[in-house]
Amino acid sequence: MSNALIVHKAHLPKSLLCIRAAQYVRMSTDRQQYSIQNQAAVIAAYAHAHNLTLVRTYKDEGESGLLIKKRTGLLQLLEDVESNQADFGHLLIYDVSRWGRFQDVDESAHYEFVCRRAGIKVAYCAEQFENDGSMLASIVKNIKRVMAAEYSRELSAKVYAGQCRFARLGYKPCGRAGYGLVRELVDERMQTRRVMKKGERKYLLTDHIRIRPGDPLEIAAVKWMFERFLEVKSETVIAWELNQKGLVSSTGAAWTRAAVGAVLRNESYIGNLIFNRKSQKLRQAAVKNPPEQWIRSEGCIEPIIDRDVFFAARNIIENRRVDLSEAEMLARLRKTLLTEGRLTPAIIDRTPGLPCSATCQTHFGNFRNLYRLLGYTPKRNYEFLDARPVWSELRAKLVDQAAAAIKAAGGRISSGGWSHCLRVNGSACLSVRAARYTPPQKPTHAPHWSIEREACLPDGWIAAIRLAEHNKTVLDYVLLPTDGKVKRTIRFSEAARARRGIRRFKTINGLVQAITRQLTGPDSTPHAASKPRSKRQKAAHSKTTNIHRQR
Repeated sequence: MSNALIVHKAHLPKSLLCIRAAQYVRMSTDRQQYSIQNQAAVIAAYAHAHNLTLVRTYKDEGESGLLIKKRTGLLQLLEDVESNQADFGHLLIYDVSRWGRFQDVDESAHYEFVCRRAGIKVAYCAEQFENDGSMLASIVKNIKRVMAAEYSRELSAKVYAGQCRFARLGYKPCGRAGYGLVRELVDERMQTRRVMKKGERKYLLTDHIRIRPGDPLEIAAVKWMFERFLEVKSETVIAWELNQKGLVSSTGAAWTRAAVGAVLRNESYIGNLIFNRKSQKLRQAAVKNPPEQWIRSEGCIEPIIDRDVFFAARNIIENRRVDLSEAEMLARLRKTLLTEGRLTPAIIDRTPGLPCSATCQTHFGNFRNLYRLLGYTPKRNYEFLDARPVWSELRAKLVDQAAAAIKAAGGRISSGGWSHCLRVNGSACLSVRAARYTPPQKPTHAPHWSIEREACLPDGWIAAIRLAEHNKTVLDYVLLPTDGKVKRTIRFSEAARARRGIRRFKTINGLVQAITRQLTGPDSTPHAASKPRSKRQKAAHSKTTNIHRQR
């Protein structure tokens, strides 16, 4: 866009506005090297023939005409026009389709109307009609808009058909190669040209893209993932271990459960190429296609994983999923309840033929709704579920405050792929949780608090928001170390907290200060806190703990 000084339209006389014009040019892909120049040449000739002076250029390079989103040139043009900042009286456009190939043909008509309403005349320099507002001009423009939209639909169908044909031949029409794989450009004789970089496209029609194994280190990581999955049967554990090793996924981000699952389900590792699992046409939302529409080309990639290993992992994944109607789910859950005498998420997860507990929550909202439908009254009090949104907000606030304080102290912050979790300086880990209040089961017993944590939480620290009775308000905050070997649920009473040396803080600021000192100081590992102390060290630690309790 021009960097010239913008003069307010209101300050220019009408006689000057009548000879000043702006141009809007657009090309849809970065491979149309001369499209902008060709449009500008035609527009310049039109301006010269009509004694107009071009004073402003709005352009969109390499942007699709299907949507107005990301078209900064057109958006700036409309903003200048609607805010009365346009210092020109004419807008010159190459043809009607330059507004866009919108599937709603009224959209481009609307943008032209916005300009004409502001007193700006719109001219189409390469069209064979005069845009003078006549009936003929209106009819032709509408036909042109329909043709522009239909061109996109026809082109999309042709491209899709071509992609399917090449996928059947074992070529990779589009998309990423996958972790441990690369896209290789080959000519018509299947001779290798080069390995293609991320985002790079082929230009010659005779060239094609194939998939082959890439980095040996990534290939070794893929093999390890399959072997490890057969042992632990948990994508979450594998993601954690990969992040601890400092490995990143194919997107450059940290490993997550979903990313590991995508690797374990990818048939490219046994030599098969699958295309058309999803399709996205004309920039609309992507849709999942049924398996019968998938295109599978077998044996077109050099295999990395043994087929027996791959299908053993697939069987583990598929056996987790049980597709049932809600009525059948309730019938099976009721049968399990009669057999077990009680029903918990753990019982549901380990019982064959039942959907997992997460699926039950998705279908029935929460376990209280499920128990009500089953006519079951559990001994456990599920009142704490009502306060979960409050906990989540408090945890997010604590993570933000801790991250800001650690950064201010010179620490480096990253995420290990978990929610409400921070990795500091690439090693120490801080996990923020809620310590839920549980009332005493007997009059002689004391209340205790429970911290639910993910499996295989790595070495580091747990900062917990300790909740008061009914789990709706905050009692205080605690900080405790973990060596990655503690149970999934950490339970402690007030007496046990003091006995185990779990530090307590009355305010969130006191907790954040302690976290910052612990994670950015010389003793930033939890093992330093768990080592045996001398009498002098114990006395100093007791004094420090008393100071923190007073905060």
